[in-house]
Amino acid sequence: MASPRFLTVICAAATSLGLLAAVATPTHAAETTRIRVNTFPNAKALPVYVGIAKGLFAKQALAVELENTESSQSQRDGLAAGRFQIAHAALDNAVAMIEVAKRDVVIVSGGDSGMNEFFVQPGIASFADLKGKTIVVDAPDTAYALQAKKLLLQNGLREGTDYTVKQVGAVVFRYKAMIEDKTNAAGILNLPFTVEAAERGLKSLGGLVDLLGPYQAAGAFVMRPWARDNGPALERYLAAYVEAVRWIRDRNNRTEAVDLLIEKLKLDRKIAERTYDLLVVPTTGFTPDAKFDVEGFKNMLALRAEIERKPETEAAPPERYVDLHYYDEAIKLVGR
Repeated sequence: MASPRFLTVICAAATSLGLLAAVATPTHAAETTRIRVNTFPNAKALPVYVGIAKGLFAKQALAVELENTESSQSQRDGLAAGRFQIAHAALDNAVAMIEVAKRDVVIVSGGDSGMNEFFVQPGIASFADLKGKTIVVDAPDTAYALQAKKLLLQNGLREGTDYTVKQVGAVVFRYKAMIEDKTNAAGILNLPFTVEAAERGLKSLGGLVDLLGPYQAAGAFVMRPWARDNGPALERYLAAYVEAVRWIRDRNNRTEAVDLLIEKLKLDRKIAERTYDLLVVPTTGFTPDAKFDVEGFKNMLALRAEIERKPETEAAPPERYVDLHYYDEAIKLVGR
């Protein structure tokens, strides 16, 4: 079980996790570039922790400052305002910034298929039992909230008529809401909170990929003008990120990776070890090399079109959302 200190530390908004000293290396003659990166405070941030701790960003002449976000809405607002340059989150948020907020955002890599499971209170046996209940979400109009609405719709339940959506924020807050108030009947959780939830007696009704099919969930996205002006730095960042994912997926590094999870997320060792073991399974954890899943992205767009798109908004062509040439150049830097 997470310690009270864990929840206190994680819930702090925009907590800085340290600025790596600006150290240029012989590999790159260019001056060190400072980049601010924003993630959610969960296990998905491990590649950035590793990139800082193991000097992978420094090797690419980058000084990376990492901060946490309380919610996807605050993250989207922060990226648009230029408070940081790179966001790691569910890529449906990037699509929403483009379609709804009309922001010039571009997706530059994949990351994972969500690591998501649909958790309910112990007394709930099926999706049908959620009629009349409350579902906790982050932003109600993007990403995992749309997955939850789709699952409930498949089981004959409609939002507002058959159940209520409560916006509480990032996964740590959804987990906390379900633990502290049993009237919060269900929510989508991901690592390490899926492991913690099971330990605390909450029940999983299944993994989201198993229930809904392939899904391009988390990845990296940036403002397109920043990418155009800082292409080499973005490529080096993605190269270091890919190296970090490779390091994590090498089980020889298990102990060190577990220690980082314990340090950064304030987890019990048993929870951290179970979390790591799930992170290195491609279907439940990090996608090898943070590769972008085209089929999963198409499914994500189809889900968004079905559940959320308003009649007055039109889907942009795929190239409006994604530019993988930065990623392709990054792969050349690290080697296949």
